[in-house]
Amino acid sequence: MKNMTFTELCKPFDSLTLKELYAILRLRSEVFVLEQECVFLDADEKDFKCQHLMLFSEHKLVAYARIVPPGVSFSEASIGRVVTSPIVRGKNFGKILMRLAISNCERLHGLRDIRIGAQSYLQPFYESFGFIQTGEPYLEDDIPHIEMVKKLP
Repeated sequence: MKNMTFTELCKPFDSLTLKELYAILRLRSEVFVLEQECVFLDADEKDFKCQHLMLFSEHKLVAYARIVPPGVSFSEASIGRVVTSPIVRGKNFGKILMRLAISNCERLHGLRDIRIGAQSYLQPFYESFGFIQTGEPYLEDDIPHIEMVKKLP
């Protein structure tokens, strides 16, 4: 992908087109199931309640996150299923995605704390956005995770 410009879309589940939904599920499966070799039920029914942040480059979904309202995964608003396509790794799409995810979380749910369940090896990445570890490490689908919170004013 030569041109690294992107288009951002953030939509509720019921507004997703079939092609957008297919692209989301394909990217999540490509990375979480195939690349990370994690067999789990991705379709956890939380998607219906979430906003879906998509970054497209050259008409291809290259990064995705879901914005989860308070009370669905945690008492706080949260960001989940953060994923970038292998074809754009190392090109800052993960950082762009997280900045946009935080911004959309604030837009949708106000200036309040944001909690995430992060894969442990990504702790320094999330710390660069102001998230701090809370609690002890735990296993989720046999992958080490930690809960992290970004405190907002």
